[in-house]
Amino acid sequence: MLLVRQLFGASANSWARALIIFVLAWVGLVYVFVVKLTNTQGQQAAGESELNARRISQALQMLEHTRQRNEELKQLIDELMSDQLDKQSALKLVQRLENDALNPKLGAEAAGPEPESMFESAPADLRGWNNVAEAAPNDLLEAGAPDHGDFEPSLEYEFTRRRIQTNIGEIWNFFSSELGKVRKAVAAGHGNADLEESINQVLLQGAEHKRSLLSDMERLRQSDGYESWRHKEARDLSDLVQRRLHHLQNPSDCQNARKLVCKLNKGCGYGCQLHHVVYCFIVAYATERTLILKSRGWRYHKGGWEEVFQPVSNSCHDAGTANTYNWPGKPNTQVLVLPIIDSLMPRPPYLPLAVPEDLAPRLKRLHGDPIVWWVGQFLKYLLRPQTTTRDFLVSGMRNLGWERPIVGVHVRRTDKVGTEAACHSVEEYMTHVEDYYRTLEVNGSSVARRIFLASDDAQVIDEARRKYPQYQIIGDPEVARMASVSTRYTDTALNGIILDIHLLSMSDHLVCTFSSQVCRVAYEIMQTLYPDAAHRFKSLDDIYYYGGQNAHNRRVVIAHKPRTHEDLQLRVGDLVSVAGNHWDGNSKGKNTRTNQVGLFPSFKVEEKVDAAKLPLYPGV
Repeated sequence: MLLVRQLFGASANSWARALIIFVLAWVGLVYVFVVKLTNTQGQQAAGESELNARRISQALQMLEHTRQRNEELKQLIDELMSDQLDKQSALKLVQRLENDALNPKLGAEAAGPEPESMFESAPADLRGWNNVAEAAPNDLLEAGAPDHGDFEPSLEYEFTRRRIQTNIGEIWNFFSSELGKVRKAVAAGHGNADLEESINQVLLQGAEHKRSLLSDMERLRQSDGYESWRHKEARDLSDLVQRRLHHLQNPSDCQNARKLVCKLNKGCGYGCQLHHVVYCFIVAYATERTLILKSRGWRYHKGGWEEVFQPVSNSCHDAGTANTYNWPGKPNTQVLVLPIIDSLMPRPPYLPLAVPEDLAPRLKRLHGDPIVWWVGQFLKYLLRPQTTTRDFLVSGMRNLGWERPIVGVHVRRTDKVGTEAACHSVEEYMTHVEDYYRTLEVNGSSVARRIFLASDDAQVIDEARRKYPQYQIIGDPEVARMASVSTRYTDTALNGIILDIHLLSMSDHLVCTFSSQVCRVAYEIMQTLYPDAAHRFKSLDDIYYYGGQNAHNRRVVIAHKPRTHEDLQLRVGDLVSVAGNHWDGNSKGKNTRTNQVGLFPSFKVEEKVDAAKLPLYPGV
């Protein structure tokens, strides 16, 4: 390439000769690569055929990329021969060719995967639909974005970036709530119409300002040069945990292995039962016991877990003939039977919301909510579908016409409403859906409005389609009907809920109620699809929680003096056990120093990540 630069300004024929030499050299390099690949293929064992297929595909992509470069070179030669190429254009192309020579894969990767093939292949590739971390459009590395290579962001940088993003939402929650109260008071008192309109305009402009700030934060993440590190760190951490779980679940000597027995048929719904199995798995991981899942006669599918998902172990399927003991047993107890989390006594420190001490420093830097990531890893292992389940998911996505961008909306009604949660109107959900799409459009682009709507009430889907004709609403009323209480525990209903959770987790953003276990499961699975998807949700009621969890503590970083008798007094360093977020700028909790219960500004605290000392699995 130095020779090309030196020849710059020479005759067109000299240019042509130099470029022809470059083309021949390029083709030669590609030929050597393909020959080497072919030889390597001949040396691989039959078990590596899938890997070789991927390599061949990469080689073909490189050849196609080379063909495109050669076409550009041919065009350049023609222009040079016609003396039509100016120096600036030539220099730009030379620089592009230099970049391609240094990194032949860059050109192909910069464009990202084709949308159709990306989404069609995702479910089949996932072995549990969980390995599409780089498939999400918003997380693809932008062509030309700076990249720090081997450099890593500091914990302070990642923490501050996420805190700013969270506090943008919190300050908007506060002002929109307070101005909403003033507007309501003005309207109720038949006050000044001009004042009421002024408040409306402030709210409209404030919402636009908030969307602009959130868009800026997203652009900062994409362009700060650390995105490659985030993807690699997420893959490395997930691979490590998955290998540990595989090691734990496949002991070399099943007969003498220490085991933990978990009964799937907890008396609750599908999402609740999944969380029950995850809790069992966490205890098994912490105690280095192989998890034995008892699922015969499962209320959702009488044949058991293994007919829907892959077995939790390839080599160890039952407790054997050893005596079984109830929790907590003794140190030399071989087989333990675990009760439900609500009845667990004594309660160990490694229950949610704790994460492993050896992974905590890495997780705090990578992820906005480490416990959600940790739970998601167990779901990733557990929910590896059998072939029939995988085929059902693929056909379900195609039949519904599922595509991105898309917001997943889950509306829980029936038995939840009035007992565990309040009823929220379709308009409440759609307000946040529209806000998400307007944020995507803040820079003037136009985005198709599309949602996947899941519910246990078929009327919700019909209502949404009637009220929001400008949206493409993807959903199956029949699945919603089967999710009703009377027909919930059937094979058809099981397929429906598995598909619903799958598509909710694959969405770009979630709008739901975290009081629903289905929504929390989808959110947990979503964490396995991105380096950090902690912010990709809007809950209309609860903050994230895990049923039966230990205390959820946050640390005070800004002191607070009570404004009313409802407020907490806070000192820097106090721990507050959080009960919930009111989504109006305030949260509710208990100051563990004073034992006072009350409200406090949400932005004055930060998450305290609990870490528990767990086995390191040095053999993995």
